[in-house]
Amino acid sequence: MGYKVAVIGATGNVGREMLQILAERDFPVDEVAALASERSVGREVSFGEDQVLRVKDLAKFDFTGWDIALSSPGAKVSAQHSPRAAAAGCVVIDNTSHFRMEPDVPLVVPEVNPQAIAGYRKRGIIANPNCSTIQMVVALKPLHELGQITRVVVSTYQSVSGGGKEAMDELFNQTRAIYVNDEVKAEKFPKQIAFNLIPQIDSFMDDGSTKEEWKMVVETRKILDPDIAVLATCVRVPVFVSHSESISVEFARPVSVEEATEALRAAPGVVVLDTREPGGYPTPVETTGEDAVFVSRIRKDPTVKNGLAFWCVADNLRKGAALNAVQIAELLARDYLAK
Repeated sequence: MGYKVAVIGATGNVGREMLQILAERDFPVDEVAALASERSVGREVSFGEDQVLRVKDLAKFDFTGWDIALSSPGAKVSAQHSPRAAAAGCVVIDNTSHFRMEPDVPLVVPEVNPQAIAGYRKRGIIANPNCSTIQMVVALKPLHELGQITRVVVSTYQSVSGGGKEAMDELFNQTRAIYVNDEVKAEKFPKQIAFNLIPQIDSFMDDGSTKEEWKMVVETRKILDPDIAVLATCVRVPVFVSHSESISVEFARPVSVEEATEALRAAPGVVVLDTREPGGYPTPVETTGEDAVFVSRIRKDPTVKNGLAFWCVADNLRKGAALNAVQIAELLARDYLAK
């Protein structure tokens, strides 16, 4: 006997990826519903290689009798409909930022804190972390177990797909406009993104940080350890898919490069590709479509006591969003909702 699964925001980048990954991983489903706003009703989305689903109206959908909802419609929409689904007995795995920092909602990365899933009983909602946080804590977990991380400094190089389809379209249209000498229009981003970098993701806060940087700080502490100090600088780059991160960590005790490399190689969800030669490291192009978090450039940081630095890349639509949500659903179904 399988599960009845609803995908909320099924026409978006992450929603489509959720449907694809559910099929790829043979999640035990009896029925799948693709839900979106009224304007998308009737559109067709793919589920697996040979199934097509017609999109239904989220606002009118009755969640009674449905087991799991994978939700990625935007924070405001999720704030309204995720509690409604949970009240009907459907456990929601929510990919938006709305519920992440609420104390009675677990924030989960399966390779890092799977035990937190049990907290879903309080609200019927499990939060999926921010994409940039997910890949970082997957890499930090084995290192924290090895030497107790006290401080993290991270600079991100985030692809435009993190901003949705309109952001991807803007990069494409601006690139084309530059080549044909047309006007370059910045609508989704505050500045031109084609052939450029933008050191702002989300809005600015009072201390000068952006909301994206704040998310990485508070989510890392909630998922991994509240005592870790985190400084993040988040940058949008002209890449379509996959986020990259330059990460420096400081430990409570000395940790060698060899120890760290061995721990990372043994960690679930991590692939170490580090040959220390030209091209011997992962980039966004190679990691797009892959499930793992890729780590390379592991080296000593001589500027701090007990410091190491490394390069980290992952597909933000897969491990950074849809795959992480499906992995949570797999553990939820196996350990808590088993039929």
